Amino acid sequence: MQTPYLLFTLLILSVLAYFIGKRRSVTVVEGALRELHSLPAYYGYYTALWGLIPALFLMLVWLSFEPTWLAHQTVASLPEEIKSLPSSKLNLQLNNIKNVAAGLQVSQRVDPLIVEAAEHYNRLRKISNFALTLVVLTCSLTGIWLAHKKINKDYRARNVVEKIMTGLMILASTIAIFTTVGIVASVVFESLLFFRQVPFFDFLFGLEWSPQTALRADQVGSSGAFGAVPLFAGTLLISSIALIVAVPIGLMSAIYLSEFAGSKFRSTAKPTLEILAGIPTVVYGFFAALTVAPFIRETGELWGWVVSSESALAAGLVMGIMIIPFVSSLSDDVINAVPQSLRDAAYALGATQAETIKQIILPAALPGIVGSILLAASRAIGETMIVVMAAGLAANLTANPLEAVTTVTVQIVTLLVGDQEFDSPKTLSAFALGLMLFVVTLALNVIALHIVRKYREQYE
Repeated sequence: MQTPYLLFTLLILSVLAYFIGKRRSVTVVEGALRELHSLPAYYGYYTALWGLIPALFLMLVWLSFEPTWLAHQTVASLPEEIKSLPSSKLNLQLNNIKNVAAGLQVSQRVDPLIVEAAEHYNRLRKISNFALTLVVLTCSLTGIWLAHKKINKDYRARNVVEKIMTGLMILASTIAIFTTVGIVASVVFESLLFFRQVPFFDFLFGLEWSPQTALRADQVGSSGAFGAVPLFAGTLLISSIALIVAVPIGLMSAIYLSEFAGSKFRSTAKPTLEILAGIPTVVYGFFAALTVAPFIRETGELWGWVVSSESALAAGLVMGIMIIPFVSSLSDDVINAVPQSLRDAAYALGATQAETIKQIILPAALPGIVGSILLAASRAIGETMIVVMAAGLAANLTANPLEAVTTVTVQIVTLLVGDQEFDSPKTLSAFALGLMLFVVTLALNVIALHIVRKYREQYE
């Protein structure tokens, strides 16, 4: 049985186990529910969890070790001349076997040994799938039977279910924490490899970015320049333009929708405004490249300005339009969360609606508004497609929004695409850029939280 069908079967069994456990709890007390320690639903949850969690854990362990076992058994069946190949060539042969087994061979002529090994690989995989299905379903049914047998009127099902759910939540939190630590550690490790080849201060304060390097020792090519200042300047320039567009429009839209607009208009305008967040970024990129950028260039030429065909202004304007919903929707929810009693108290003291909004509502909603702006800023900093299509790839150190610039995220994507060796400075510089972007974003968040906390203390 394939893995998705096996998962679906486990879910069906767990649902049936819930009703079995619930019915069993009612049966043991002959309908006198007051004699049960817990509600019948908890006995159902208890039985369902016993039928689901051990089987899922066993399935996860099995699927984790299955590829290694399949590869080992497949290699063991190969002739001695293939098994004695170096590790890199042996892995290549094994990859060919997997491709043939999956029907992905790119040529009509395939070595008969590879075909035979692929057939053996498929037979092993079928055996593994059958054994997995048998073992997992047996484990699930055994768990349901044990839980069903253990149910009695004095059994503390609620306590057990709550402990299991608490453990699952702790496990989920632990996985999230270790995932974050793993991401940071991998970026830091690769960045340290880069800084062994390129000095840290040359990277951080260098004014020229040209990461092209020679592929081979005998090849004529550039040694590369890895000064990241033009990239951070371009990121800051485009993100600033986007926020200048998005923050005023989004905040004023939120204030109007929450304080002035009628319920009928609000129910129509807010979903319409949020549609902007659902448009794919490539569509924004086309709009910026085909409409906004030519309009800016033609308008600049009328005034005698020199405007690049790809400019930071075009990318920033369209990006600002894209992140308006992040500011408006979240700010609107935060403003609506301000208690109505604060508004009523301000009106009772003689304040106008404008004074109430300025002096009462906005200060009370400031932490949420700052959060929405930070979310919009993070979205702007991390945007790639619009910058590629509207601002270009040129790493120019300039503050002129009419010139072409690039951003950190665009360069990360560009550096990781191509045939460059993974341990070359060009490729490793992508991790250094990611690390610096992470540090800068973290610092901005810490500063913003400090400001919000300080203002909240003054307000309270």
